[in-house]
Amino acid sequence: MRKNRFSVAAAILATGMLLAGCSSKVAETTQYSGFLQDYSKLQQTETASGHQVLRWISPDFKESNYRGVYITPLVFYPSAKPNARVSQQTLDQIREYASTSLRNAVAKRTTLLPSPSGSRVLVAKVAITAVTAENEDVQFYEVLPVTAVIATTMAASGHRTQDTTLFMEIKLIDQDTGKTVLAVVRKGLGKTVSNEDAPITLAEVKKAIDDLVTDIVNFPKQ
Repeated sequence: MRKNRFSVAAAILATGMLLAGCSSKVAETTQYSGFLQDYSKLQQTETASGHQVLRWISPDFKESNYRGVYITPLVFYPSAKPNARVSQQTLDQIREYASTSLRNAVAKRTTLLPSPSGSRVLVAKVAITAVTAENEDVQFYEVLPVTAVIATTMAASGHRTQDTTLFMEIKLIDQDTGKTVLAVVRKGLGKTVSNEDAPITLAEVKKAIDDLVTDIVNFPKQ
C-alpha cells in the first residue's frame, strides 16, 4: 500500500511539474525585450481572431485623425543571432515575409505613407524579439498518473513535441507629439516540431505572421 501511495504521489508531483512548464498564451514579463521601454500599462486582451495579446491604447487615440501610417524598417531586437535551430537564411526570410505581410495589411485599412514627413502621421515601429520553440501545452490525457510520468520523461530527454513561437513588439507613435498611442506585445504560435533539436524555418512560424496580418486588417476602427 505504501509503495502504491508513493507512486501516486510521484505521479502527482510529475503532473504539477508538467503543468508548470506549459507555454503561456501571452509573453511573460521575463520575455519583454525592452523595445517598448514602458510595459506597465499593457493589459491582456483578445484580438478579433481570438488570440490573446498584451496591448495598450491611449484613450485619446483616434485613427481617423491621421493621414496614414509610415512603417519603419522591421528589425530584430535585440540583434538576431543564428543558431543550430534558426539559421541566418531563415532569419532573413522571416524578416522579409513579416515586413511584406505587415505593409500589405496596413495598406488594406489606411494610407501607407512613403515617409514620415508632414503632420498627422502615425509612425509604426515593429520588432521581432524572439524566434523560438516551447514545450507543447499539456493535453488532457497527459494528466493521467502514468502518462504524466512518461510525458515528463520525454520533456527531460528532449523528445517532447514543441510549439514554434514568434514574439513581436509593436508601437504606434504620433509624429506630431512624439508620444506612443498604441503598444502591443504579441506571442504568435506557429506549427509544432517533433523535438527540441528540430530546425525552425519560415514554414513553421508563417502562421504566426499570417495571424497577425488578419488581426491588423480586422482591428476595430478607433
